[in-house]
Amino acid sequence: MIIVAFGALLVTGVAQNLPWQNPGSEGGSPQQLVHFLYPQQASLPAGKPAVIEMHFRINDGLHINSHAPRQKSLIRTELIEAEPVGVNIAAVDFPPGVDYAFPADPTQKLSVYNGEFVLKMHLTAQRGNHLLQGALRYQACDAHTCFPPRNLPVAIDVIGQ
Repeated sequence: MIIVAFGALLVTGVAQNLPWQNPGSEGGSPQQLVHFLYPQQASLPAGKPAVIEMHFRINDGLHINSHAPRQKSLIRTELIEAEPVGVNIAAVDFPPGVDYAFPADPTQKLSVYNGEFVLKMHLTAQRGNHLLQGALRYQACDAHTCFPPRNLPVAIDVIGQ
C-alpha cells in the first residue's frame, strides 16, 4: 500500500511543471548550451542581506544576448526564480554585455555574453534550509544561426545561519 501511495505521489510530482519548465518537453529536452557552474549551496547570516554569485559558462563558439540587448526584438537573458518561504530576493544584477558583430554586418553591434559570466543575487534568508529554484532563460547563437530559446534549471540550497 505504501508503494502504491509513493508511486501516485511520484506521478503527481512529475506531471506538475514549475513556472520555468516548458510544458510538453518531457519527451526529450534539448541539450543545454549554457551551464550553471556553482554554487549548489550557500550559507548566509539569517535575516541579513547577502549576495550570492551565480556562475555560468556558455559553450565555446556561442554567445547569448545580454540582459539588456540593444534591439527590442532580441530575446534577453533573464533569471526566473521562485522564492521559497523564508527567502526574499531583492534584486539580481546582470553584468554588462560585450560588443559582438556578425561577420555579414560588422557595423551592427549586439550586446552579448560569451565564455563565463556571473549574476549577483541580492537576498535575505530566514534561519533554516531553503531550496531556491529557478531557471536561466537564454537564446544561444553562433556566427551563423540562433537556436530556439531555452530554460536552464538552477537550484541552490540556501542555509540561513
